[in-house]
Amino acid sequence: MRAALARPAEGVHRHDVPLRPAAVAMAWLGVGMPHEALAVPGVALGPHDVLIAVEMSTICGSDIHTVQGRRHAPAPLVLGHESVGRIIAIGDEGARSVEGAELHIGDRVVWSVTVSCGHCDRCVAGLTQKCRTLAKYGHARIEPRWELTGGFAGHVHLREGTAIVRVPEALPAAALAPVSCATATAWAGIARGAALRGRSRPDPSPTASEAAVLACERVLVLGAGLVGLTAAVIAAELGAQVRIADPDPARRAFAERFGLTALEPEDVAEEGFDLVVEASGHAVGAALDAVDVGGAVVLLGSVFPADPVPLDAERIVRGLVSVAGVHNYTGSELQAAAAFMGGRGRAYPFADAVGAVHPLAAVDAALVEAAAPGAPLRVGLTPR
Repeated sequence: MRAALARPAEGVHRHDVPLRPAAVAMAWLGVGMPHEALAVPGVALGPHDVLIAVEMSTICGSDIHTVQGRRHAPAPLVLGHESVGRIIAIGDEGARSVEGAELHIGDRVVWSVTVSCGHCDRCVAGLTQKCRTLAKYGHARIEPRWELTGGFAGHVHLREGTAIVRVPEALPAAALAPVSCATATAWAGIARGAALRGRSRPDPSPTASEAAVLACERVLVLGAGLVGLTAAVIAAELGAQVRIADPDPARRAFAERFGLTALEPEDVAEEGFDLVVEASGHAVGAALDAVDVGGAVVLLGSVFPADPVPLDAERIVRGLVSVAGVHNYTGSELQAAAAFMGGRGRAYPFADAVGAVHPLAAVDAALVEAAAPGAPLRVGLTPR
């Protein structure tokens, strides 16, 4: 469902920030049309807004779905919601990170894909990613006073209600940019699966007690894209016995570099798993078939239109199977994902998931490359 656009509030005092030279954003105008460079000579920050200078953005599958016309998006817009950058301006009343710490100019940060109000019924219930007045970076139409709405730009204007997390200086941008989508979604999926299995909530810190959250659990991840790969690594770090399946031999080979056991999908058809994570959107039926009695299925990949999947309700009922959908994440889950990448995740070659890195002006060529058969898990864009 299309998210409602939460426009900047009228009558709010704003702090004008001139930009010399002007910020450049690549505006997507519609299916089949090339991007156009949009010059933004300044921004008007609300009291708790933040202006980011982008270090790197990566191209997510949903960006490709948009430009191919597979998902609805209002034009013109600035695509991109996987980014890392540095704070260069803050609204007059300051801004705080997810954990409540005051943010400062110069901080290196990642931020949520969503802007949430914080006080509607869904936000109060903890479903901030489904806020009644939700806005989404990389998905919202360009509006007056909010032109820098996505990561395919030199700067991003973060509105109040955005979850912001500081990240380590030492980590490469290629590992950090996907944290705000792939990593956080994977963390949210594994956390939901652990809860469905009656396990304690996972913590990204490398303590002995938390390392056993999924001990002895048999986990299957279907889809070795970046979300599935990351979910498999997180599950393994939490003590699970993990298998990851994908029909693409190159993706299976890349997963093996992370110490994972990678299989062809047909090789796991007859096995029973305690937790199945479907991360591709193409194997929902297989996920339901692979779960064992009392197990759980978490659906992460079904974020584009697809044919309905037949449901054997009797098997779900008699098998005591739990099925859950996870879309996006909360601020605390983004914080946990960033902590994982800065902690246990350092041991893995996540930065290698990003293939070529293109200049911002080459966004159309980068999108073609990212959509091509055999493409790397991510293609990068940098304004510098």
